[in-house]
Amino acid sequence: MKKALLLFSGFLALALYVSYCVVHILQTNSTSPKMDLPIPTNRHVALDSTNAVAHQRAPSNDALIGPEKWAFLLKVLHWPSPSKAPSSLIEATDPTKCSYQVIDLQEHYTIGGTVHVRVVTRDGMGRPKTYGGDFFQAKLHNPELKASTFGSVTDHLNGTYTVRFALLWPGPAHVSVRLVHSSEAVWVLGKKREEDPDKVFFHGYFVNGSRTETMVCNAQRSPRLVGGGESCCCEFRDPVTGEAWFCRRPPSLPCHTLTHHSMGGYQAKLSTLETALLHKSRTDIIVPGSDPVIDVLPKGTAKREVRECEPGLDTPVPAGFYFQDQWTSLLCRSQAFPTGDLLASCLRDKQVLMMGDSTLRQWFSYLTSTVPTLKSLNLHTSAKSGPLQAVDPENNIVLVWRAHGLPLRTDLTPLSDLHYIGRELDGLAGGPHTVVVFNIWAHFTTYPLAVYAHRLATIRRAVQDLLRRAPRTLVVIKSANTGYKDVYGSDWLSWQLDLMLRAMFRGLPVVLIDAWQMTSCHYSPDNIHPPQVVIKNEVDLFLSFVCPR
Repeated sequence: MKKALLLFSGFLALALYVSYCVVHILQTNSTSPKMDLPIPTNRHVALDSTNAVAHQRAPSNDALIGPEKWAFLLKVLHWPSPSKAPSSLIEATDPTKCSYQVIDLQEHYTIGGTVHVRVVTRDGMGRPKTYGGDFFQAKLHNPELKASTFGSVTDHLNGTYTVRFALLWPGPAHVSVRLVHSSEAVWVLGKKREEDPDKVFFHGYFVNGSRTETMVCNAQRSPRLVGGGESCCCEFRDPVTGEAWFCRRPPSLPCHTLTHHSMGGYQAKLSTLETALLHKSRTDIIVPGSDPVIDVLPKGTAKREVRECEPGLDTPVPAGFYFQDQWTSLLCRSQAFPTGDLLASCLRDKQVLMMGDSTLRQWFSYLTSTVPTLKSLNLHTSAKSGPLQAVDPENNIVLVWRAHGLPLRTDLTPLSDLHYIGRELDGLAGGPHTVVVFNIWAHFTTYPLAVYAHRLATIRRAVQDLLRRAPRTLVVIKSANTGYKDVYGSDWLSWQLDLMLRAMFRGLPVVLIDAWQMTSCHYSPDNIHPPQVVIKNEVDLFLSFVCPR
């Protein structure tokens, strides 16, 4: 019994000290040069003229995205690529032949310090690479403490990389560096994104009485969709956002009889070499290294106040860290909401409108399963696409989740239930009791960047209009998270879209929940749908902005 009490006391002391140190770190970040980014960046030094995104076609006749804005977005998304197309697998970066080493390894470090790691890449023959563009993810972690944080990667464009880690908790820590994709695989992903927008296709159901005709649909009038004739397609254009959707014209039914939507299938066209470059045996592989122990010692300092969570804050790198599976934000004073009563108290008198994909639907599910007084209504809608609604009469809470509109990989769904985010916001009054949360990325990874850029531009305009007529409305954006690893939704494709989203909404008084860092550094296996412990931390951070005091 005494041993158990001693262990508990030791753990409690360590936890209290971590909390104490966090205050110091947060205050240091607020008074010294911050690790945030003046513009969203892909963590790569943009020095070469070879660019995996430079040849993306600009949006044509798009009043919302002019040439200057498009050029700016391409600069933000700049990614180095091989100077020539890969011709053999042996040329590609081989993760098993790469290595990393801690630069100037010390016997001890202190809280608030940094560690730098040098990564050297090699090809299949073990020869050092001479160019950059590889896509790494890195973290500093301690499995026993369930502690971890995100590492930023700098590409020196010569086959070497530097990873920077902040030291945020006392005790031992270990380095982990993963090669998600070689530069050659990234080249394939960028090429296929632009040239083959029909990798994923959809079905539209035209119905008149007992007659149904099912046709192929997509977000672009692409050659594969159009087929042999320019007059092949029905075009459906949203009157508010201007978003367009195309379906092959049915044999006999008119275009206006389109009533339902569903996922169609996958049809990427990859060569043998392209398939090999993206094979799982070369994807998301841990880079071997010496794995030294980073011994972090406590450091005492005066405790000072930190800033509240409010809209308009720039996300630092790292954005926070896990300790004992609880995320501590380095952006603002985050809170924990361990009980349903605390969650309900925070959401009292709020109308929360969530619009996005299934990763945001996880927030809705978490709240309805954790808050006993929040009751889900049966609207007899699709469980995957919504809309879903829950109410708490006792606390005057209304919670709604609905999908973000087309394109959407989902089961058979009435088309009238799929609303574009911009159109939904256009009909919202807003105000101090209104919270808007949205995310949008996972269903756009197969399209050229211009398609996603236009969608973001329509949402940005709607957000600006909403905040102009109701400036006390809280608008929250959930970033992309890690999980996908193939040509249909690689993490590199997701990261590119996430960079564009951050660039498009920078400067607006909105909140960004950085789910990318929260999922990238957690110990759980990468999954497009993170486990409940991660969802809880995402929701806790979100609620820290809903009720910051």
